[in-house]
Amino acid sequence: MSQHKAALLDGPNLPLSVRAIATPEPGPDEVLIRVRAVAINPFDWKVQENGAFIESWPTILGADIAGDVVAVGPHVDGTATKFSQGQRVIAFSQMLTTKDIKNAGFQELVVAPITAVAPLPDTLAYEQGVVLPLGVSTAACALFQSDQIGLENRPVLGKPESNGKTLLVWGGGASVGMSAIQLAVAAGYGVVATASPKNFDLLRGLGARAVLDYHSEDIVRDLIAELKSGGEFVGVLDAIGQPETQKAAAQVASEMGGGRMTTADFPLDGLPDNVKTKWVFAPTIFEDHKEIGRMIWHDYMPEALKNGNLKPVPPPEVVGKGLDAIQAAIYKGKAGVSARKLVVLI
Repeated sequence: MSQHKAALLDGPNLPLSVRAIATPEPGPDEVLIRVRAVAINPFDWKVQENGAFIESWPTILGADIAGDVVAVGPHVDGTATKFSQGQRVIAFSQMLTTKDIKNAGFQELVVAPITAVAPLPDTLAYEQGVVLPLGVSTAACALFQSDQIGLENRPVLGKPESNGKTLLVWGGGASVGMSAIQLAVAAGYGVVATASPKNFDLLRGLGARAVLDYHSEDIVRDLIAELKSGGEFVGVLDAIGQPETQKAAAQVASEMGGGRMTTADFPLDGLPDNVKTKWVFAPTIFEDHKEIGRMIWHDYMPEALKNGNLKPVPPPEVVGKGLDAIQAAIYKGKAGVSARKLVVLI
């Protein structure tokens, strides 16, 4: 049986261990990807510390994948997007739902269901494309799922017609925030975002109508004033999910008359009664809400990446090469990054 190397996690609070494991064959509607780049997310260090969501050990982390298709499973014809050997792709790991480490990113070869794979244009490097999978999937879940914010309009290629409605994105400088701004704008919504001043121009370049400094003591009041000047308020995405951001974002939503708020972490108790708050979990766009996954990964993203409608942000910061470099990258990510995504080339 052929083998490849993987960065394995043998239990909570342990460092990654690089060693050889068996290489699986792709099944129906799956492809085998030679990994060229992976990105680091807060989820990686959180799971490494506490073992959340993991049912058996050892496990493999890593949600963001970019690489080359090396094998195609039988009957890969379930979507409008076809894949072939040698094709450059990005993929979003499905390990959390399949519970199978063959689907996780931190290894040399990954099996990916084609529902979560998209072509990577030749104009984009692996390290650029790999910043997108988790951010885009999480943003799509938050914005378009009927049990989340539930935006009715869908992203279109080209310049969308404004629908006169406005979304608040708290944490526009985060990976999910940047994807959410782009998807909402492509669907015709106005976006008001919060960020550090150093990221204002970047977010305006992604289409945000207004960007306000979340450090301001008057941020809640200023956001309410800005939102009231921009048409119907449709909800808020808290892309940070910390207690203080949840409270502030929920207060804004409450004073705007209430509505839906999606947050990047489990909702706090005691938030305003007129704000319906839910935690975002990206894999649901490939399970319970497959129509959202198809819409983003197969109907929109391939062409949007080619024509520039969807920009690969945050900008990548390559911090190492090889599986042995992933652990240091995770530590660096835990220390904190803003408006960029840490990437390791494999």
